[in-house]
Amino acid sequence: MTTSLIAKPVITVLGSLNMDLVADCTTLPGPGETLTCQRFAENFGGKGANQAVAAARAGGTVRMLGRVGQDAYAARLLQNLQANRVDVSHVLPTAATASGLALIVVNDAGENQIVVVPGANGQVTAEDVQRAETCIQQSDCLVVQLEVPLPAVVRGIELARLHGVRVILDPAPVPSDPLPDAVFHVDFICPNQSEAQRLTGVADQSPKSMRQAVDILHRRGAKRVAVTMGPQGTLLSGDCEPVMVESITIDAVDTTGAGDAFAGALAVRWAETDNLSAAIRWANLAGALAASGHGAQTAIAQRTEIQRLWEDYGS
Repeated sequence: MTTSLIAKPVITVLGSLNMDLVADCTTLPGPGETLTCQRFAENFGGKGANQAVAAARAGGTVRMLGRVGQDAYAARLLQNLQANRVDVSHVLPTAATASGLALIVVNDAGENQIVVVPGANGQVTAEDVQRAETCIQQSDCLVVQLEVPLPAVVRGIELARLHGVRVILDPAPVPSDPLPDAVFHVDFICPNQSEAQRLTGVADQSPKSMRQAVDILHRRGAKRVAVTMGPQGTLLSGDCEPVMVESITIDAVDTTGAGDAFAGALAVRWAETDNLSAAIRWANLAGALAASGHGAQTAIAQRTEIQRLWEDYGS
C-alpha cells in the first residue's frame, strides 16, 4: 500500500505486551543495594503495546501482533489496548505461560533501570507472523522492535518488504549476540546513542562516532537512520546528507516510554505527510510529552496535545 499523504494510516505493530511493575525511588540502586521507594504502580507496557497505543493516540488505525499468557494480566493487557482503539485480533493466547512483565525503577531525574521477563512475548513465532500476512499487506507501515524472538521479527520485515509496506525498526533491546543482516533491511531504524554504539561497535557516543554508526547501519541495509541523542537532537540520514533535527528542552519525569511514543507517532506522521524530517520533529514532541509524565503508556499524548505543542514550536 502506498504510504504518501494518507488521512488515517493503517499501522501494524509487531511486538511485546507487558505489565510494568514500577517503583519510584530517589536514586537508582547500585549492585547489592536495597532502597526504600516512595511509590509503586502497575502500568501497561511492553515496547510493542506502547508503540501501538502511541500510534493510535497520534491518529492511526492500529493493529497489534503478539502474544499474552494465561494469567490474570492477559485480559487486562488486551482490554487496555482495546480501550485505546487498537485491534487485538492478532494477539494470541499462550497456554501454560505468563504474560510479559517488566520490573522498573525510576529515580527523581527520570532515569530508569528495567528488567524484562519475556513470558508469552518469547513465544511469538515466525508462523504467527505468517498467519498475519494479510494484516501486514493491508498496512501502510509495520513497526517492529526486539522484545519478541528474532525469527518473528525477520519474517515480519520480509513480508512487509514483499508487499511494499514501509518498515520502522526500533532496535531495542539490543541483544548480546550480533543481529543478522535481515533485521537491518528496513526503511527506517531509530536507535538511541547507546543502542547505536552497541549495534555498530563504534568507540563511544560522541557526535563523530554516531556519524560513523549511521554509515555502518546504512551499509548493513537500513535505508534511513535516525539516532536520537537527547538534548542534542536527532541525527538523521538517508534521504539527504546527515543533519541534526532539533529537539526541545523538557523536565523529564519518567523516560520509560518516550522512545516508544516517538516511534508510534513517527509511523503515523510519516505516512500522513511523506516528509520524514518534519515527521521526526513532530514525533520528538510526542516523545518529550511522554517523558514529562509517569507511566510508559499513561503519559503518551493524544494527537491534539502533540499538535498544540507543534503549533507552539512552529512547523
